[in-house]
Parts: sequence; structure tokens; C-alpha cells
Amino acid sequence: MQAKATRLGIGALLLWSTLALLSTLTGTVPPFQLVGMAFALATLVAVVKWCWSRQSPLTRLRQPLGAWMLGVAGLFGYHFFYFLALRLAPPVEANLLNYLWPLLIVVFSALLPGQRLRAHHLAGAVAGLAGAALLIAKDGGAAFAGRYAVGYGSALACAVIWAAYSVANRRYKAVPSDAVGGFCGATALLALFCHLAFEETVMPVGGQWLAILALGLGPVGAAFFLWDHACKHGDLSALGNLAYGVPLLSNGLLIAAGRGTLTWQVAVAVLLIVGGAILGTGTVSRMGHAVRER
Repeated sequence: MQAKATRLGIGALLLWSTLALLSTLTGTVPPFQLVGMAFALATLVAVVKWCWSRQSPLTRLRQPLGAWMLGVAGLFGYHFFYFLALRLAPPVEANLLNYLWPLLIVVFSALLPGQRLRAHHLAGAVAGLAGAALLIAKDGGAAFAGRYAVGYGSALACAVIWAAYSVANRRYKAVPSDAVGGFCGATALLALFCHLAFEETVMPVGGQWLAILALGLGPVGAAFFLWDHACKHGDLSALGNLAYGVPLLSNGLLIAAGRGTLTWQVAVAVLLIVGGAILGTGTVSRMGHAVRER
């Protein structure tokens, strides 16, 4: 059961590798509006599934208040800040900062009862932060402060929110993953309310509609159901290791599509962030023990 759940988590990671590129293809659609549209599609998919399998929607929606609060805060908070970061900072840099979340999952997991924060956790965190600092510094301090500060801050907020959501979700193993459809619906309604209060509606045109449809069906749809099940029943440590490949795939897609530039600073930042994340899991330490035992 654990192996199957972990494989489902891998599916979620592959879908998320398309998130940045699809988001940039949605044009100037405001963040709240984009979150609302994408999650409305995800909710529709869940409702169709419930009806197809003859499940009662009320049964899926009747979950503990804590699970609702965690689910909505995680989904809405993460995606709003993610889309905002891509609007206010260069996509490649914002995406790399966002993908500090696998490292933060390792750190947060080490702080759970019965766990300890070890030296390799701290070393990995330092390496990851060094990569983030390199990204921020590459345009010069003054330019960063004036142009990208809010965008970079939003990307870092993404990392913290998603790591906290993923680790805390372990508390609600009894909540079925189908309940994520309800969390998506609440997120869509909250985003719509905020959009009407703070934004002007921008109607998508042409291929932007296809990008939004792909978001709602893939990285902002099916991926959450897969990830929810994987976090509750799979090997979270293994998923954390595998998640470090997502920023490479994600930024590779951005660069291939002409939405980013591969500079030496970005390349070094990738090595620091991904290397720090791997170090933070203790993979290097375990390999050293295996060599010594031989």
C-alpha cells in the first residue's frame, strides 16, 4: 500500500513540473481570478467523479474542521502566492525559490515528535538558502529591492506554506483524499470573493484558455488528490527526495519555452538548492555509512 501511494505521489510531482510554464502562458489574468478559475475546474472534476462512482457529496464534505482549515489554507495560500510570484519576479528565479519546499519538508519533519534536527539537516538548509541568496543578488541589491522584492517574498512564502501543509497533513490520515474536492471548491469561492473585491477581471484569450484548462485538470487538479493520498499513506522521505528533481524539470520547461534564461548564477543556484536538499535528507550520510561498512 505504501509503495502504491508513493507512486501516486510521483505522478503529482510530474504534473507539478508543468505548473510554472502553464502559469506563465495564462497571460495577465490576475492571481485571485486565476486561482478561482483553476480550482473551479478541479472541483468540477471531483464532482463528476463523485457522481460517476455514486458517492454522496455530503459524505465527502463532512470532515473535521481542522482538516478543512488546513486544506483550504494550504491550497489557497500556496497558489495565490505562487501565481503572484510569477507575476512579480522572473519566472525561473521565482520557481527555484518556491522549490525550497522539499528541503523545508525535511526540516519540518525533523521537528516532529520523536525526530531530531541533525547536522545534515542544518547543512542542507544553509546550502539551500545560499542558492536563494545567489538568485536574489544576481541583479544587484538596489535593482532587487525595487523590482522583485514582493515577488521573491511571495515565492518564499509558497515554500513555507506547502511544506507546512504537507507535513501537517499526516495528522488527518483518516480523511479520504476525495475530500480534497471540497477543499478545492472552498478555495475557488474564496479566490472569487477576493478577485471581486481587489481585482479587475481580465478575460483570457486564445491559448490562455487552454493553459487554464490544463492547470485545472493537471497541476491544480489531479495532482492534489494524488499528493494528498501520498502524504498520508506513502513514504514522505522518498517523496521529498524525488521532489528535488521537479525544479530541474520545471525550469527546463521554462527555458525550453523561451520563458527564462540559463545563466551561470541560475545554474549554481540549482546545484546549491538541489544539492542542499539532498544533503538535508541524509542521503550523503547514509552513503558514507554504507561505504564504511564495506
